[in-house]
Amino acid sequence: MTDRAPRPVKPTEPWRQRLIRSLLYGRNVDRAAKARARVGFTILAFLTIYAVIGGRLVMFAAVGDNHGARHTAAQDAIATARPDIIDRNGEVLATDVKAPSLFGEPRRIIDKDEAVELLTATLPDLDTAEVRDRLSSKKGFVWLKREITPKQQLEIHRLGIPGIGFLRENKRVYPTGAEVAHLIGLVNTDNQGIAGMEKWLDTNGLADLHRAGFATDRLQLPVELSVDLRVEHALRDELLKAKEKFHAKAASGLVSNVRTGEIVAMVSVPDFDPNNPKEAHDPDRINRLTTGVYEMGSTFKAFTLAMALDSGKSDLNSLWDARGPLHYGKFTIHDDEPKGRFLTMKEVFTFSSNVGAARIALSQGVEAHKAFLRKMGQMDRLRTELPESASPILPKHWGELNTVTIAFGHGIAVAPLQAVMGIDALVNGGYLIPPTFLKRSEQEAMALAKRVIKPETSEKMRFLMRLNAEIGTARKADVKGYYIGGKTGTAEKVVNGRYAKKRVLTAFTAILPADNPKYQLLVMLDEPQALKETYGFMTSGWNAVPTGGNVIARIAPLLGIEPRFDLPPSDRLILAASRTTQ
Repeated sequence: MTDRAPRPVKPTEPWRQRLIRSLLYGRNVDRAAKARARVGFTILAFLTIYAVIGGRLVMFAAVGDNHGARHTAAQDAIATARPDIIDRNGEVLATDVKAPSLFGEPRRIIDKDEAVELLTATLPDLDTAEVRDRLSSKKGFVWLKREITPKQQLEIHRLGIPGIGFLRENKRVYPTGAEVAHLIGLVNTDNQGIAGMEKWLDTNGLADLHRAGFATDRLQLPVELSVDLRVEHALRDELLKAKEKFHAKAASGLVSNVRTGEIVAMVSVPDFDPNNPKEAHDPDRINRLTTGVYEMGSTFKAFTLAMALDSGKSDLNSLWDARGPLHYGKFTIHDDEPKGRFLTMKEVFTFSSNVGAARIALSQGVEAHKAFLRKMGQMDRLRTELPESASPILPKHWGELNTVTIAFGHGIAVAPLQAVMGIDALVNGGYLIPPTFLKRSEQEAMALAKRVIKPETSEKMRFLMRLNAEIGTARKADVKGYYIGGKTGTAEKVVNGRYAKKRVLTAFTAILPADNPKYQLLVMLDEPQALKETYGFMTSGWNAVPTGGNVIARIAPLLGIEPRFDLPPSDRLILAASRTTQ
């Protein structure tokens, strides 16, 4: 019997592994071929990864080693984009353009001395010590000069200095130059508003958009202002002529829509070009209409007479004793052209009687006087979109003497825009409407308006202002066909605590047309000089009034006011429906 060797026993494979192997590979698969396929796929995947890495390295080499710094700075530049500012007719007043800025990467600069020498030779206005200090820092990115010209960029590029580069930033430009300088304001080198409507933009949401990264050029709609560039130009041109002719220290003026409170034009010269921000630092180039406060002189008599008429205690025929000066304690109030008799309310206005105005205010009482001026918005700081504004200067202790002088515009100083707001209310039917530099409809204005005087009082004030243009101190501004009304004012300036007779502020406020006013014009001249043709006079009727007439002749057609000739006098046209006609 032959013994047989035992057969080797195959190790038993657990059923779970057999199941997994069957699901993954099937039952009759060439496992060697499968392994080769897996190796090929792995090689292909690695080749793809290396190709991507290689492509990125080529991209970095083409862009430059400073891509990170450029990207960060570029993000900052995009965040400072600003919306266009346009006038009411769509004319661009402020816009962004792209301008190159010069930067350095101190860590990449090989020869700092050579870099400083080449850069300062190309840009002579660079401060050598400052550039050397910046390029010697350990920072990865430093600004060297913001907003250079394309020619300067080309010259520096040709120097081939490693670590010196350029970034295109948003630069604010003002196509109209100084035309609307005080209204528009200006920005700093980071394109952030620092004055005027530019600052208002930042304080009303634009800065938040910057921080959130949403203030890009594509996401911002233009900001439409109430100003009309055509009217602005005409007003500024006439004010510059008047300033030169009368050798005035300054001149200013504005045009407001009495029905909406919109400021259609605002000029204060000397002004500045916002494209050259250094000019704005001159303390003499302030906006005298909002940041300055002045005693407005006889223009304030309009408030005094309106107060008396609105109270019902007086009418247009009420008589006031102007036979001689008014003595109050050690003070004497007198008229420039005394009539030596009683004057009617109409004559107090057309003769601009200080004595008459003082007696009218005293008849109302100190508290009533204060309450009326407060109601007319003359005793509180006026807030508008413009951040630059000033509080009125009021008497510390308001007694009867204060009421006497304030009645004819001395002893209280207000911002001229503030006075314009009040006079708008006197002639627009009696509604005090907050001024605005943004476009506004009459419906929107009435939603904000507050009635401050009766409609019939407003009618009488329109009559008085028209009468003053017919026979009073505003005659030299009565442009034929436009039926204007007006009031003059001449205030002696306070110098070292005393009134200086030879240094005056003259003002003229006009409404047009007087029978149904739509616009008010204010013209102010600071320290105009007497001329031979003014017979040695420097009062408003000889300088501010004719200047106002020149402005009206130019702007009335632009404002859509058609001339009307052969109109009846004010008592028949304006007071036709009033019980008091004379």
